[in-house]
Amino acid sequence: MASRVLFFVFATVLFDMVGFGIVIPLLPFYVRSMGGSAEVLGLLLGTFALMQTVATPLLGRLSDRFGRRPIILASLFGNGVAMLVFAVAAEREWLLLLFLSRILAGATAGNLAACQAAVADVTSGPERAAGMGRIGAGIGLGLVIGPVLGSAISGLHPNAPPLAAAFLAFADLAGVYFLMPETREAVPDGAAGSPPHRSLRRVLTEVPILAVMAIYFLTFICMTNVQVSLALLADARLGWTATEAGHLFGLYGLMALLVQGGAIGKISRRFPAVNVLAGGTVAIGLGMAAIGAAHSPGLLVTGVALAGLGAGLTNPMLASLASQHAGAAQQGAILGLAQSAGSAARTVGPVWSGFLFTRLGAAAPFASGFAAAALSLAVAMLLRRRTLAVRSVTEDAVAAPS
Repeated sequence: MASRVLFFVFATVLFDMVGFGIVIPLLPFYVRSMGGSAEVLGLLLGTFALMQTVATPLLGRLSDRFGRRPIILASLFGNGVAMLVFAVAAEREWLLLLFLSRILAGATAGNLAACQAAVADVTSGPERAAGMGRIGAGIGLGLVIGPVLGSAISGLHPNAPPLAAAFLAFADLAGVYFLMPETREAVPDGAAGSPPHRSLRRVLTEVPILAVMAIYFLTFICMTNVQVSLALLADARLGWTATEAGHLFGLYGLMALLVQGGAIGKISRRFPAVNVLAGGTVAIGLGMAAIGAAHSPGLLVTGVALAGLGAGLTNPMLASLASQHAGAAQQGAILGLAQSAGSAARTVGPVWSGFLFTRLGAAAPFASGFAAAALSLAVAMLLRRRTLAVRSVTEDAVAAPS
């Protein structure tokens, strides 16, 4: 069953991310065509993330109670409808309708946490990190294909990219409905295995969970700078168009794909998860610094590649650590809350990034990203020291004579 679940989770995330990748790199140009600025773009992305922050933990809890498939199906349906609204906004150049589409998409964007919970249901140990890497590979491949596809069809008609994204969402919906098995049976209220509130609060006070959520937040602060300001920086400094910007996003996804498509399983078996996590934060920080300093194509491409590499290392490790400390009954809830920490960053991060770009220049958002990566590294090192201390105490207790 595990191999079948991993295959269909990969396919689900792949199609979802292709649709996401089709429209996200083009958003700055849609907003500009509707009379919006970089700050409006940041507000648009922040609105999506705010809705996702509120909805994702709830959807994760519901997936613990009712199963993973219903939540994934509902999320895909909502995303498809949101893309249809997006297409109308692009056709009519209605900025308010574009905001409505992102609000709806954010409110139903809970399928990633449910997919991660499905993987956690059927894996453990290094295999779980590899399974989370499989999800990351789907994300990376989708972010390779999506931006290139979006750039290729953007010249056909303004609503061609969102219509393509809607088609993929509904195709993904059909595939999940007919082919993906359920990994967790519905749990009635009060039944054994249901996630009580007190137990959830107790889990959320554990240092590893808090550390993971903090790094999720800081990592996505870095990544929102890429979403908001990368295309704008490339345009301002190099005169690059939507086509070249799409290729940059494709490179970012390719680097994440190369790590998560197979290497992350071997890496997680050889090195402790916290060490891999720390290495990923270093790569992200170097990428942010290189992008901010770039006045030539070579340095810009190098920075994007490093940021993608870092994301490929950190994301599956964060998901694996979160699920490891969640307990079997609360995979969806904890993974949803972890994703919500990232969504919170995507709420404030785009507004902050747009403000920095407009007020302080193209380098400012990526200087902010470098600072966030440095804080992530500090938290990862604290988590590493705590993990080593706990392991030492455990080994001493086992070695002590009875």
